[in-house]
Amino acid sequence: MQYAAPIARLIEELGRLPGVGPKTAQRLAFHLLLADREEAVRLAAAIVEARERVRHCSVCWNLTDADPCALCSDPARDRSLICVVEEPKDVAALERSRAFRGLYHVLQGAISPLDGIGPDKLRIKELLDRLGGVREVILATNPDVEGEATALYLSRLLQPLGVKVTRLARGLPEGGDLDYVDEVTLSRALEGRREM
Repeated sequence: MQYAAPIARLIEELGRLPGVGPKTAQRLAFHLLLADREEAVRLAAAIVEARERVRHCSVCWNLTDADPCALCSDPARDRSLICVVEEPKDVAALERSRAFRGLYHVLQGAISPLDGIGPDKLRIKELLDRLGGVREVILATNPDVEGEATALYLSRLLQPLGVKVTRLARGLPEGGDLDYVDEVTLSRALEGRREM
């Protein structure tokens, strides 16, 4: 269907967002066009404000509007623990668990030779600069090929420096049925078993 040029442009731009297909882009565009003008203006203002004010923390490389970020500035956090993650969204996921009270370091990606991303493109040097007084580095990269390669690289780099290097445990989800668990997850759960 042919839309007026401004509508087509709005649908096209919304369709560029990750996870937004053509139908969702169309639905969002029509929602914005049919909603109160103030709703669309608030959304546009929020996008502009976020783009103008949000930057990377100069310590951990998380997204923030203050430098250093609130997590790095929090005196109650355990400064002897650093949890290394790939992206800022990973920090948010770990914070929702309320299980970690140390500091974070965001690599800004993972090693992926096929995509031209080597260790030199990640914030690894900045991690090494932060190791004074750190007793443990927790590698919380994603359990995929790139995340595993990144964790292995970091482990080999950090262990000779006398820092304890650990990896997030992997295994069965709470409340899950063995029948629905994939082979790799089940294998990792067996490898990571512990005495009761």
